[in-house]
Amino acid sequence: MEIILKQDIKNLGYADDVVTVRPGYGRNYLIPRGLAVIANDTNKKIHAEVIKQRAHKVAKVRMDAEKLTSALESVTLTIGAKVGENGKLFGSVTSQQLVEKLKSMGYSIDKKQIHMPEEHIKKTGTYMAEVVVHRDIRAKLNFEVVEA
Repeated sequence: MEIILKQDIKNLGYADDVVTVRPGYGRNYLIPRGLAVIANDTNKKIHAEVIKQRAHKVAKVRMDAEKLTSALESVTLTIGAKVGENGKLFGSVTSQQLVEKLKSMGYSIDKKQIHMPEEHIKKTGTYMAEVVVHRDIRAKLNFEVVEA
């Protein structure tokens, strides 16, 4: 069954993508929740017209994403944490702490956009996280975990 996605769905596709799914998944989950519509001829024509009108907006969003990517890659965050023996942290450093640090610097990033090398970092050191700024634009964010 072919459907047109209305929202980004992890492991399936991005908004406005035409994807093929199993009929039960489409009819019983995606369509009733408003996440997708059936890709019939009428909906495909409407979809093509919407895509054509959005092309200019998408170009602007993409340029803004590239600027944000270059800004994020030039920044190195320093996260302070309580440290015990052998550089091991009391607790851990998560993506939420990176988001809070970035917000204090004026960047608006959601924690779902940050992919860390490990889910919870429990030692001091220098690490690199990946920030999904746009659907195919990713920034490498360097951060250092130090003793506070």
